[in-house]
Amino acid sequence: MDIFEMLKEAGVEIPADKKDAFNKEFRKTYKSEGEIKKATEKIEQERDDWMQKAETAEETLKKFEGIDPAEIQKELETYKQKAADAERDYAEKIAQRDFDDALKSEMENYKFTSEAAKKAIMAEIREAGLKLKDGKILGLSDLLGKMKEKDASAFVDEQLQQLEKGKAKPFTQSLTPKPAPGTKVTPAELMKMKNENPDLDISQYM
Repeated sequence: MDIFEMLKEAGVEIPADKKDAFNKEFRKTYKSEGEIKKATEKIEQERDDWMQKAETAEETLKKFEGIDPAEIQKELETYKQKAADAERDYAEKIAQRDFDDALKSEMENYKFTSEAAKKAIMAEIREAGLKLKDGKILGLSDLLGKMKEKDASAFVDEQLQQLEKGKAKPFTQSLTPKPAPGTKVTPAELMKMKNENPDLDISQYM
């Protein structure tokens, strides 16, 4: 049975030329039982959510009963400052670690007269306040140049080292004169000659 038959039985008859307009308006406002139930459940759920939020807010407010708002604000500022200090300290430690790593890498390019001299130079560089950018220590070369002028004894003079190496001649001359080929020598003399001159052909003395 459609809506028009139901209305007719109730004593209300809709003219034929008005049925389409009536049907259109009826569909706009008509809700099935399932739709009404769904809408009701949604409203009830929203109501329960708001009640839970109100209860939570009430419990939270109870915790602050008897507490001075100014004291709360003071504690909040204290916690904020501690958080800021901790973040700053962490950032400084990371920056120092990165600087030390870069410095150790840069020091591989220099030779020092001792490990103590190297450590002293690195400590002085740290205290100089140089900045690290893109993995490089700005101004490090200039600072090291000044350090070499100030304390040359801490650095190995590579040019002087090369000159000294060039002056040193390996001693290869035999201490014992070689006898003429065919000369008979004792086994002890033969061994001594071979030790002093490893390339010697000893067969010519045997």
